[in-house]
Amino acid sequence: MADLARHERLVEELAGNLEPVRPLPSPALRAGLWLGAALLIGLILASRIDTSGFMLRMGVPDLACAALGAALTAASAAFAAFATSVPGRSKLWALLPLPPLALWIGASGFGCLRDWIAPGTGQPHPEEVAGCFSFLVCVSVPLSVLIVVMLRRACPLRPSLTAALGGLAAAAAAATLLMPFHPHDATAVDLLIHAVAVVGVIGLNSLAGGRLLGRRAGLA
Repeated sequence: MADLARHERLVEELAGNLEPVRPLPSPALRAGLWLGAALLIGLILASRIDTSGFMLRMGVPDLACAALGAALTAASAAFAAFATSVPGRSKLWALLPLPPLALWIGASGFGCLRDWIAPGTGQPHPEEVAGCFSFLVCVSVPLSVLIVVMLRRACPLRPSLTAALGGLAAAAAAATLLMPFHPHDATAVDLLIHAVAVVGVIGLNSLAGGRLLGRRAGLA
């Protein structure tokens, strides 16, 4: 009887400490909120930097396709990150960003090929290349931090995969925001610098973000 009484008191204490759990918003809603934050950054930048050459560059098909591919990669990777963060969801959601990512890479590569065959007038200077790299990193960092913070509520079972998708979303969003301010057409060196920045953001997000998400889920 004493054991039963202690058990009942323990149940009562545990029940008294229970708090209502807020329902987790859908992956689409969370991805939309995060993309809204990225768009806000873009609007702030657009109000402070000259974008007069943007429409001229967007008249080139491969540049327009690269911009579209980067934007769709950001949106689909963000959705995939939030989808895989929910326990029980299939990890196949991680494949969602692959088609727009292929478009982004293919269009960028075609632009470099076009520049190699018929070089443009505006070749990149070292300071311009360094500026592009700095832009990608500086914009990706706050977007990465924001998406990891938003992902922590779900306690993902695959933290590294979810964080890597978040990093891809952040890097793609930064690359999309770079398009209006890019000082010249795509070149092979430029593409290589962009690729290094994107891969670096994904890798850092996977390691650091994955560890934070793993601790939240009790997996690290």
